Amino acid sequence: MTNAHIPDKPALEGLEQKWDAAWSDAGTYLFDRDAAKAKGRAGVFSIDTPPPTASGSLHIGHVFSYTHTDVKVRYERMRGKTVFYPMGWDDNGLPTERRVQNYYGVRCDTSLPYDAEFTPPFRGDAKSLKPADQVPISRRNFIELCEELTLEDEKQFEDLFRKLGLSVDWTQTYRTISDDTIRTSQLAFLRNLDRGEAYQAMAPTLWDIDFRSAIAQAELEDREQQASYHRVAFHKSDGSGDIHIETTRPELLAACVALVANPDDERYQPYFGSTVRTPLFDVEVPVLAHPLAVKDKGTGIAMICTFGDVTDIIWWRELDLPNRTILGRDGRIIDEAPDALVTDAAKAAYAELAGKTVFSAKKRVVELLEESGELLEVSKPFTHPVKFYEKGDRPLEIVSTRQWYLRNGARDAQLREKLIEMGRSMGWHPDFMRVRYENWTNGLTGDWLVSRQRFFGVPIPIWYGLDENGDRDYDRVLTPDASRLPVDPTTDVPDGYTEDQRGVPGGFDAERDIFDTWATSSLTPQLAGGWERDEELWNLVAPFDVRPQGQDIIRTWLFSTMVRSVLEDDRAPWTDAAISGFIVDPDRKKMSKSKGNVVTPADILDTHGTDAVRYWAASSRLGADAAFDPQNPTQVKIGRRLAIKVLNAAKFVLSFPVPEDARITHALDASMLATLDQVVRDATKAFDAFDHARALEITESFFWTFCDDYLELVKERAYNQSDAGQASAALALRMALSTLLRLLAPVLSFAAEEAWSWFEEGSVHTAEWPEPVGIEGDPAVLRTVGEALISVRRAKTEAKASQKTPVDSVTIAGPDAALEAIRSAEGDLAAVGRIAQVSYAAGDAVSVSDIVLTPQEA
Repeated sequence: MTNAHIPDKPALEGLEQKWDAAWSDAGTYLFDRDAAKAKGRAGVFSIDTPPPTASGSLHIGHVFSYTHTDVKVRYERMRGKTVFYPMGWDDNGLPTERRVQNYYGVRCDTSLPYDAEFTPPFRGDAKSLKPADQVPISRRNFIELCEELTLEDEKQFEDLFRKLGLSVDWTQTYRTISDDTIRTSQLAFLRNLDRGEAYQAMAPTLWDIDFRSAIAQAELEDREQQASYHRVAFHKSDGSGDIHIETTRPELLAACVALVANPDDERYQPYFGSTVRTPLFDVEVPVLAHPLAVKDKGTGIAMICTFGDVTDIIWWRELDLPNRTILGRDGRIIDEAPDALVTDAAKAAYAELAGKTVFSAKKRVVELLEESGELLEVSKPFTHPVKFYEKGDRPLEIVSTRQWYLRNGARDAQLREKLIEMGRSMGWHPDFMRVRYENWTNGLTGDWLVSRQRFFGVPIPIWYGLDENGDRDYDRVLTPDASRLPVDPTTDVPDGYTEDQRGVPGGFDAERDIFDTWATSSLTPQLAGGWERDEELWNLVAPFDVRPQGQDIIRTWLFSTMVRSVLEDDRAPWTDAAISGFIVDPDRKKMSKSKGNVVTPADILDTHGTDAVRYWAASSRLGADAAFDPQNPTQVKIGRRLAIKVLNAAKFVLSFPVPEDARITHALDASMLATLDQVVRDATKAFDAFDHARALEITESFFWTFCDDYLELVKERAYNQSDAGQASAALALRMALSTLLRLLAPVLSFAAEEAWSWFEEGSVHTAEWPEPVGIEGDPAVLRTVGEALISVRRAKTEAKASQKTPVDSVTIAGPDAALEAIRSAEGDLAAVGRIAQVSYAAGDAVSVSDIVLTPQEA
C-alpha cells in the first residue's frame, strides 16, 4: 500500500460534497432487493422515516432527530442488514396552503374557473397582505401553486439532508400528494368504510375560523388567553329568585340549553330537575347534575351552551340536550335565531348580535345585560388555557358540521385495549414514552375526525346520490371500485352515472372535502413499503423495524399509524419506536417558529462541518431535550475537534508500514487491543439498545486514550525499524485504526470515510461492524503505563522543564501489580519520556517519587 494520496494537511472542508457524490455514484445506500430476498425478512432493517412537512425550511431540530435515525441505520447496515431507508415529503395539509397564500399572495375560491394563463402577483414574501387583498384563484390554480412550491422546498430539503450525510436511499421517495399516495390513502379508507370503521355524522366540531376547517383532537394545543368571569342571573321558573352563574363567554347565552352542577353539591341538589329562564332571551332550560361540574369553580354551577368548549360537548351528548348552535363557520353569530327564542324581546336582542364576531357579540351582550340589570359583576382579567389549532392564530370555536370519522378506540373498548396491547408489544426508546402513548389512548374523548374543508390534499373518494329534490341522500353513499383509484369526485363520475347528472335531482353530488393530512401520513409504512402496490417489497420490509419521531407527535402520527395498522393488519406497524427529545434554546425553551427562536442549520453546517453537527446531535440520548446556543455551540466545537483528530491520527498511524509477517508480541500492544475489544462489546451493546449516545461516549473516551497515551507511548518503537517490537506496534496501530474508524463511522460519517479511503477498499459504511479480535492482553497495562506517563510529564512540568528534556533517572512508585505492568512496557515509557534509567518503589498509587533531569548544556 502507498500513502501518496493522503493529504499533507487533512481537513474537513469539502468532504461533504466529495463523499455525497461518491456515495451516489457507487449506489452505497441503495436498497438491494436481491440481497433482501436472499436473507429474508430477518436480514432487512426497515425505517418508517418521518416525512418532513414541505412548507418552509428545515430547522436544527430536524438535524437533531434525523441524525439519531441515521446513526442507528448506519450501525445496522454495518452489522450486515440490508437497509430499507426511504424518505417521504409531507406535501399536503394546512401548513402548505398557508405557505402558498403567504408566498404568492393568493387565496382559493372554489367558485372560480381555472385560468391556464394565471400568473401569481408575488413570488416571495406576501405575508404582510391582508386576506382580503389576496388574489382569489380557482382550486386547480391553487393546487398547481401548491405543487410548484412544495417541489422547490423538497429539493432544498434533500440538498440539506445530503449535506447532513443521511444514508437515505434517494430512489425510495414518496410524496403525500402523488397519484400512488392518493390511491393508497383512498383504498385504505374504502376498506375502513367496508368494515364499518369509517362513518360520517353531523356533530359538534372543533373549528378553525381562519382555515375554515374542522380540527381533530390530536391537533389541539392549549394557549393562555385573557378572560373575565361575568356573573349573571338566571331566573327560577317558579319565580322564587335567581341562580347565579359565572361565565367567560356571555356571548353564547342564546345557545344555552341547561345549567349543570356536581351531583354532590348540596347547594344545588334542591334545584336538580327544576328549570330556570335565561337572561336576555327568556328561554326555559333545565338544571341538571353531572360529575364533570366543578364545585369550587365560580359559583359551582355552569351554563351548558352549544358549544362553548369541549366539556359542553360531553354534557350535551351525555345529558341528551338540544343543539342551539349560533356560531357559523366564519366565527360570526349566524343570522337565524334559534327556534327557542320566541319572545319579541329575545328576537330583538339576538338581532343585535347577528353577523358579529364573538368579540363584538360579547361586548354587546355585556351592554345588554348591564341595561337589563342581569349582569351582577365582572371579575378582574385573568389568564386561562384556551384550545387552539396547533398551527392556527385564533381560538377554536365549536360548530355543528357533517364530517367523516374513523374509529380509534374512544368509544370502542375492545379496539382501545387492542391499541394498548400493540403498544406494549413494541420496544420504546426511551421506555417511558410508551406511557404517553397509553395516556393519550385512554384519554380520547371522540373518534378520529379525518375530513377537512380545504383544497390541497387527498380527495375523499365518495359521491352521494341526490333525491328528487336535488338534496344529498347521506344514506346513499357511492364509492368507486378499487381499480379506478385514484379518483377526484369533483371531476370524476361514479359508476352508473354520467357527467350531466352531476348536481341534478336523481343524480349525484361529489364529496368536496379532503382527508386530514394525518389520515394520509398515518399510512407512511404502506406508502413507503409498497402496500397493495408491490407485494414482494411489502413482505420484505413490513412490519417495519423502527419508527423514529419526535415526542410531540406521539398523539398524532404514532397513534394514527398504529390505528391504521391495527385496523388493517391486526398488528403493530413496527417492532420499535425511537423517540427524540426537543431542541431548546439557551433559556431551555422549546424552539418553535411561533416563538421566533428557531435556528436554521445551513450556517452551522457551513461553519463547523457536518461531522461536528452530527456529533452534537448524537451526544444526546433518545427522549432527552438538548440545548443549542448558535452563538456558542460548545458540543459542536468538541465534535469538530474530534473529527479533525481522527484525520490527523489516521495520517499518523498510516505513516508506519506494517510488515506482512507482523504479529502482536508486545504487552502494551496486546493491552490496548484487549481494551479496545471491550469497547467494541460495550458500544455494540449500546447501539443494539438504541443508545447511540452511550456508544459514542464509550468510543470517544477510548479514542482520546489511544491518541494521548498509546500513540505517544509507542511512536518511538513504531518509528524504529531496528526495534524487534516495531512490527507489533505498527500492526496494533493499524488494527486499532480500522476498528475505531468503524466504531465512529455512524457519527463522524465523512471523516471516517475519508480516513478509511486512505488504506482500505470500498466504503467504511458497508464494511463489517468490528468484532473483538481476541488478542490476549491485560487491559491494566495500558491504563497503568498511561498513569505513569502522566506522572512523568507532571514531574517535568513541576520542575519547569520542557517535556523534551532528557531524564537521567526516575523512580516510579506504586502497588506491585501496577509496577509489574509498567515493567512490561518500560521501553516504551522510557522512549517517550526520554528516560535513561527507571527504578521502582512500593507505593499506594502510581506516582513519580524521584526524578533527575539531565543537565542541559549552556
